[in-house]
Amino acid sequence: MPNTPQLPSSPQELQQAFALFNEVSEQLTSAYAELQSKAESLTKELAEANGELRRQVQEKEVLLLRLAQLLDALPGGVVVLDAQGRVEETNPVAERLLGEPLAREYWSDVQTRALEATTTHGEWTLNHGEQRVSMSSSVREGSGGAILLLQDITESHNMEAQLQRHKRLSAMGEMAAALAHQLRTPLATALLYTSNLLAPGLNDEDRTRFADKALGRLRHLEALIKDMLVFVRGGKSAQDDILISGLIADVQQVMEPQMAQYQVAFEVQVKCAELTILGSREALTGALTNLLANAMQACGDKGKVILEAVQEKGRHILLRVTDNGRGIAPDILDRLFEPFFTTRTEGTGLGLAIVREVAQIHGGDVTVKSKLGKGSEFCLRLPINNPL
Repeated sequence: MPNTPQLPSSPQELQQAFALFNEVSEQLTSAYAELQSKAESLTKELAEANGELRRQVQEKEVLLLRLAQLLDALPGGVVVLDAQGRVEETNPVAERLLGEPLAREYWSDVQTRALEATTTHGEWTLNHGEQRVSMSSSVREGSGGAILLLQDITESHNMEAQLQRHKRLSAMGEMAAALAHQLRTPLATALLYTSNLLAPGLNDEDRTRFADKALGRLRHLEALIKDMLVFVRGGKSAQDDILISGLIADVQQVMEPQMAQYQVAFEVQVKCAELTILGSREALTGALTNLLANAMQACGDKGKVILEAVQEKGRHILLRVTDNGRGIAPDILDRLFEPFFTTRTEGTGLGLAIVREVAQIHGGDVTVKSKLGKGSEFCLRLPINNPL
């Protein structure tokens, strides 16, 4: 038979059972009261946390709204790219500049469709050159990708171009007097030699000598006028994609025979042959040839000239011409790039001015270092034709 609970058999046992029941009941009541107190406390904390969370969400919604309004009100274009280079977000200015739709489009496709690189690093043209924009980028931390900022600089670029034209026209007035002096001397000399050709009884040897001297003066005039035209035009020409290896090969072809003729050792070091420059191949070849010709003349017989092409940190190429010639005096260094300034009797004074003009037109610069008796170093610094 199954066991049945034993009931108290006496009043004393009944009293003990009742006391135990009261004790357990009080414990349960106390535990329930404590549990109820903790539940109320947790409910209050949860309500406070929910309130704080709602407040934070509301603040973030207000902040996002402000950021969206600010993004729409920005005068420049903003393009947000994901880690794969696709467009995640744009503002109205970017859509107006680049065209729609942009969402989920690869940025490389947008560049090919809408942008055309210029010779100035970070600047691009839109709508077949009618508009010009500057573009910068920053990396998105955490999620990857990038943020691109586009600024329409068409008006400022046009104003800068007009300012440069006005400066050039102003300089033309000053150069006219210098040019007249530069032309007068060789022209007068050529006229003198030419008049001697009419002298009666002049023998063939003297006639040939006077003719050669007159021809030499006329060729000097031709070189002066040619350099003057290049300087005035500013070296502007085609916008070619120029491979560094090809540019150096063109220069070598011109200069190696001349170096050999003057018994000057000519060394070429190309460490970035695969990179390209956007600009005029003819103008850049002329600028490098000018620097090399100056270095060759500074060396004299049995000197050494080095032409280097290296990539600078960042987005520039350095075309460096070094010689071990006589060097340049410190008081002359500051005037080297002035038009018509020359230390050579046969110089036109426009060679280095043209080099600087060509460098600036291509978005670069030219610098010089020199020590008397140690040689000189001219460095042409140009931007790499490498889109974002």
